[in-house]
This record gives sequence, C-alpha cells and structure tokens, in this order.
Amino acid sequence: MGRVIAVSNQKGGVGKTTTAVNLSACLANDGNRTLLIDIDPQANATSGCEAGIDNLDGSVYEVLLGHAPLEAVISSTGIPGLDLAPSRISLAGAEVEMSSVLGREKRLAEALETVRPDYDFIIVDCPPSLGLLTVNALTAADSVLIPVQCEYYALEGLSKLLNSIQLVQRYLNPTLEIEGVLLTMYDERLQLSKRVAAEVKSYFNDKVYETAIKRNVSLAAAPSFGQPVILYEPRSTGADNYRRLAGEVSHARAAALV
Repeated sequence: MGRVIAVSNQKGGVGKTTTAVNLSACLANDGNRTLLIDIDPQANATSGCEAGIDNLDGSVYEVLLGHAPLEAVISSTGIPGLDLAPSRISLAGAEVEMSSVLGREKRLAEALETVRPDYDFIIVDCPPSLGLLTVNALTAADSVLIPVQCEYYALEGLSKLLNSIQLVQRYLNPTLEIEGVLLTMYDERLQLSKRVAAEVKSYFNDKVYETAIKRNVSLAAAPSFGQPVILYEPRSTGADNYRRLAGEVSHARAAALV
C-alpha cells in the first residue's frame, strides 16, 4: 500500500512544488513506483514533469468533482516509474463547486483507494493556502512534509499550518503525522541560513531532515525546461540534495515497515 505524503506550506515561495517534483522523481529513479498528484490550480508540478497540459485527457479537477476516477487521469512522465495526476487552472473553482457537496473534505482520499496498491509512494503537491484543496490532501495523506525556507520570517505562518494539521487529525484523519521538515534555499555561507536552521531544529527537533536543499541555479532553471533536476542537470548540487532526501524518505518508510 503506497504511502501518501502531502507537501504543504501555505507560505508561497518556499520550494514546495520544487520539492514535490524532485522528490517524486528521485524516489522513482531509486526504483519506487511513484505517483505525483498536483492539487495546486497553478499546475506548476504538472508543467515541471514534462507533461503538456493541453494534451492531457483529464485532471484532478474532474476527479474531485466526481466526473472521472483517479486512474483515468493518470499519465506517465519522462521518468520510468513516475506517474502524474495533473492539475489545470479549472481546479481553482473546485472549492466553490464542492462547497455544498457531502463529504467534500474526503474526495481525494476516496479517489486514492483504488490506486494506492499500485504505488510505493504518492506525493501530493498542495496549493499555498489552507483551503479545501489542502484539507483534501491532508485528509488523504499518511503524513505531511513541510518545506521551510532559510530566510527571514521562516517560521511565520507555520503555527497556522500546524493548527490545521491538528484540526484534520481531530476531525478527519487521526493518523496524520508530520513526515519531516525540510530546510530549503540553504546557503551555508550566510549566518542567516545557519540561524534559521538552528531555530527550525530547536522547534521541530528530530523531525528536521539531515538533508538541506541548497540554493542552486539548476533547481531554478529546470522547471522552465519542464524537467526534474535529475534530468535537466543530474550532476548538480540540487540533484544530489534531492537524491539524499529521497534516500532519507525511503529509509524512514522501510524502518516503519519493519
């Protein structure tokens, strides 16, 4: 049964989609059957996986509205073992359209039941908000991975995310846990990065990954070519960082199964 990990932080610009795309790609590259679900209306994870949005037959929008099963919208990507459930801009209206739907918070969880046995990991890229789409992801997930950028106000707004996680645990998904906290945009030359890293580690303790994602030109450039960094520049620092992160995630999964 695939482990469902939601990548979430309502603060924009923290490397959330970059993490969802590149972690998924590296997990698949390591031999794990992996599904990336793009539940963000901006559809950046979709375009970052060599998926031509105009050529897709369906999206997560149709799944959440009950117009199509999840397996009908899944497509392959340029990486063997990595599949994608894409997003479209129409997903922006889903929250309004689902407002009167019974059990609207569990639409994604219900849709996942038929495909979970087919994958080792299912990564969900959430929107930068705490609305109904993110609640769907947290309700469906086994755990949540939180990217935190090493800049000023790094912990700003995290209390709201943690409060949302607690509410989901209380009312919708009691087994939801924090998968880990990932430091992004880390620059070891800057005292600011070191201070933020120390602050995050003092707050989250052993939930912080040993791997930090360093600032890297290849990571910034890869999305414009529609590729994960391990395809765009496999020898880059960014590719190495995400390979290491994938190793940590896989190791934690294996340890939990023992």
